[in-house]
Amino acid sequence: MSVRNQKPIIGISIGDVNGIGVEVTLKALMDNRTHKNFTPLIYGHGKALSYYRKALGLEDFNFVQIRSLDEIQYKRVNVINAQEECPEIIPGVETQEAGKLALESLKMAVADLKDEKIQALVTAPLNKSNINSDDFHFVGHTEFLTGAVGAKNSLMFMVAEQLRVGLVTGHIPLAKVAKAVTTQKIKEKANLMLQSLEKDFGIAKPRVAILGLNPHAGEEGLLGEEEAQVIRPAINELKEQGKLVFGPYPSDGFFGMMHQSKFDGILAMYHDQGLIPFKSLAFDNGVNFTAGLPVIRTSPDHGTAYNIAGKGLADEGSMRAAIFLAADIVQHKESLLEEI
Repeated sequence: MSVRNQKPIIGISIGDVNGIGVEVTLKALMDNRTHKNFTPLIYGHGKALSYYRKALGLEDFNFVQIRSLDEIQYKRVNVINAQEECPEIIPGVETQEAGKLALESLKMAVADLKDEKIQALVTAPLNKSNINSDDFHFVGHTEFLTGAVGAKNSLMFMVAEQLRVGLVTGHIPLAKVAKAVTTQKIKEKANLMLQSLEKDFGIAKPRVAILGLNPHAGEEGLLGEEEAQVIRPAINELKEQGKLVFGPYPSDGFFGMMHQSKFDGILAMYHDQGLIPFKSLAFDNGVNFTAGLPVIRTSPDHGTAYNIAGKGLADEGSMRAAIFLAADIVQHKESLLEEI
């Protein structure tokens, strides 16, 4: 059966089963809209879902266990086991067994994504500590997906309705940021953001604000030279190409005066510069979208939250937003193909 003739399939890699990933996934998929426009497929283990369904009293959540994509049921929540055995579920506890299932579910989902068996992937949070080993180095979902699909570059793009924040540098130590921020990299990331705003979000002539690196955007050289020597040249080159980019702006004043509402996207220089204001403004419904890839991937903007795992306290808003954003982008891309 061709998935092209059916509702889009949105894959969900289950993440760390001892964190809140399973809980927020179940709660998000209890939204009846999931069955109207797309079909959810969870990569993980049926026993893990059954455990949390019972432990959290989510009797209204139902799913069907399948062994392959050939058995997909388009009006149901589908679950496929990423490995034969389910690890012992110990909410709030980091275990190597949970890390192994998280990795296997991610690998299986990415393989199906690359083969176009599913149309998008939502990655539930995992723990980098129990994923990494001497044989496998995992920095983050963004970097893993970028390498897996053979992309030269990608953009970590945090999205919440009209607030969209991208990063020039991602998961690297702060001490290495200044050297990693180059004119070329700023141009690359800005172009990825502009292209994504047009192709993924349907925004014609998007406007992008670019933040400075130093306090007060360098204070005309008193607090750093990167703005004058690295960032402004990138902005000027982009402007010469007709791109609507502006800056560099001091990040504290920019967000403090709510200037984000004037732009379609904001490009931050490093992880915390972009994510602290983003999560302060949109933690409950923020989504991590990987722009610039030939595939669609989103994720909630939070981690495993071991401290509340299994207690029924996790808010599913970000996971729900991640699932629906993935479906919206699939729909938008398909509509563009129909116009060609």
